[in-house]
Formats: sequence, structure tokens, C-alpha cells
Amino acid sequence: MKKILIINTGGTFNKVYNPISGELEIDKSGLAVETIAKNWLTKFKVINIIGKDSLDMDDEDRKKILKTIKKSKYKRVIIIHGTDTIDKTASYLNLAKLNRKIILTGAMKPFSINPIEATANLSSAYGYLLQLKENGLFIAMNGKIDLYSRVIKNRGKGYFEITL
Repeated sequence: MKKILIINTGGTFNKVYNPISGELEIDKSGLAVETIAKNWLTKFKVINIIGKDSLDMDDEDRKKILKTIKKSKYKRVIIIHGTDTIDKTASYLNLAKLNRKIILTGAMKPFSINPIEATANLSSAYGYLLQLKENGLFIAMNGKIDLYSRVIKNRGKGYFEITL
């Protein structure tokens, strides 16, 4: 069985409604990922780090993600990330020339509000990761999965697409 590390960094995927403040806040415990993955037969190692909206992430946060990957023994990694800067983190990680199979994914709607998209994106990333033969860095969003440099967020349309 292929071992997979899930690095959960926050993002909309993990947001939950706070009834006191009336705001969406990031659940740093990783409940959304655990809820989805507990029904799968694969054993995951889930590490919850950073816990930020991706618009608040900076290169220090990206260094933390990189360090977490390098310190791990896992050759297959899924990173749960906010969608606004998922491309920046992917580009940053690509510069490190990691010898692994890595897929970044996230959600445009919080799992706590509508679990379908987050579940579909994580499931797509998981399935794609299992079949990958060669190392590389990929993004899985909205049914689109490809090399990180080809999957972009079309902000005008509100979804991800693949560029040629």
C-alpha cells in the first residue's frame, strides 16, 4: 500500500462559521480532511500546519511547507491549500526540485458549508496521486488535474482550468 502524507495548511477548504463573531474562520484541527479521509482504506499521515487563508501566506509559510516535505519520509504528498495563492506555493516548491509526487488541492467553498467540492477535490488528488508513475508537482481543482504550471484559477469565471 502506498503511504501518503497530507499537509493541511488551511484555506477555504478548512473554514468554519463562528456563530459568535459571524465570520468564517480556519479550523486548524483538520477536521474536514479527517472527516473525508476516515472512510478510505488508505492510511494517511495528516499534518496540520500554518492554518491560514492563502492570501495571508508568505514565503516563510512556504518555507515551512517545504521543510515539512523534506523532513518526511513520504514520496507521495497532498497539500491542502487556499486557492488564491496555490500557484505561488506550487512555483516555490518546484524551485526546490523535490524528488516526490506532490499534488496541491483546496476548495472554493468551505467543507463545513458544502462538503461536495472539497471532497471531490481531495478525492481527485488522492486518485491521481496513486496512479502517478513519475515525480512532479500538480494541482487538482474542479475536476482539472495537471502539472502545476498548467492549472490556473480563472478569477473571472470562478473556477480552475487547464491552459495549453
